[in-house]
Amino acid sequence: MLSQIILEAWIALKRNITRSLLTMLGIVWGIATVTLLIAYGNSFRSVLVNGFNAFGKSVVIGWPGQTSEQPGGQRAGKKVVLEQADVDLIKANASLVKYVCRETVRRPGIAYQDRLVGTAAVRGVCPEYGEMRNEVPSEGRWINSSDELERRRVCFLGGRIKEQLFSGRPAVGETVEIGGVRFQVIGVMQRKIQLSNYFSSDDDSVWIPYSTAGDLWNTKYGAVLVFAPIAPQFEKRAMAQVLATLASRQGFSPTDPKALQMFGRDEFRPIIDGITIGLEVLLTFIGTLTLGIGGVGVMNIMLVSVEERIREIGLRRALGAKRSHIKLQFLAETLLIMLLGGLLGVVVSYAVAAAVGTLPMMGPLFEDDSGKGDIHLRISMMTVLVSTLVLLLVGVVSGLFPAMKASKLDPVEALRYE
Repeated sequence: MLSQIILEAWIALKRNITRSLLTMLGIVWGIATVTLLIAYGNSFRSVLVNGFNAFGKSVVIGWPGQTSEQPGGQRAGKKVVLEQADVDLIKANASLVKYVCRETVRRPGIAYQDRLVGTAAVRGVCPEYGEMRNEVPSEGRWINSSDELERRRVCFLGGRIKEQLFSGRPAVGETVEIGGVRFQVIGVMQRKIQLSNYFSSDDDSVWIPYSTAGDLWNTKYGAVLVFAPIAPQFEKRAMAQVLATLASRQGFSPTDPKALQMFGRDEFRPIIDGITIGLEVLLTFIGTLTLGIGGVGVMNIMLVSVEERIREIGLRRALGAKRSHIKLQFLAETLLIMLLGGLLGVVVSYAVAAAVGTLPMMGPLFEDDSGKGDIHLRISMMTVLVSTLVLLLVGVVSGLFPAMKASKLDPVEALRYE
């Protein structure tokens, strides 16, 4: 039964091949638009997510402030400080914290031969900081525990700082001066497409061991506390544990939000979702609207086809065809046009995606030519599936009205129709 309906639909479409092809053209354009816009939205979301993930997939930065509550009769406004004893206590008591360390920062100036960068942030950190903040070397290595323990005068350069000091020459093994003190370069960070930072962009920073930073400035108190939970879903609970641990040692309320102001991934997520989901919905709506216009064209052609075939419909009804048979016949013709046009549209979208390749987005802004920050029109099977579902929805809506009109024709009147 189904195969017979499809065969008859195919024969009906071949009667006027030119009209069928022109009708399909609107569907080809519509489905290609839907597919390419969804692919664009997915890639846009990926670029933004990667840009935020460059900050750290699950890291929290805590800025010490002043107390705002008065536990046990103590006055509010007490200054909170970050000492090594606080870090040791967090490691011992905060079970949901995987890594924790202090960070200290100054801008003493960094020089190599006759080149000087006076604005670079020199940041003293612990070895675990590299994993927490996604500091991936493109050359050399990151700071290790021996560097920290032995107070080695070694440094790790951000990508832009390396270019400013060394241009295209290798930097690892060379000696630079930081605040007049000689440091050996042990690694260079690969360029980052980074949408969030603090103190300074990672590309414009230099890292040294926290212990070594004490040779350049007073590091008794850290500027910020950097920690990572054991898993992203434990971020809020880990933040509460850190605040409670600091409160127990420094004598303030464990619920005081101003004592240690923390910023983590949970603050990023609404921003990412708000931008990307809104854009994806908008692009999908625009594509669906374009496909809907093609569907209106198909509906008009099918209505014309009903008018042209009134006598044929009357004859079929007189020979015993039910209304449901007539309805299925015209609905099948509509869906066949839609599916054939959709297949051609998917082929066109793959061809366009291959031809366009990469669209610049954040690469030029960050002076990055690797393509990591640009739009890649990659059409996934999920994109094709979503486009197909939209196509079928538009096809059913477009074909239903002509099919119902054809099925409601009176057989006697249809046979008399001239």
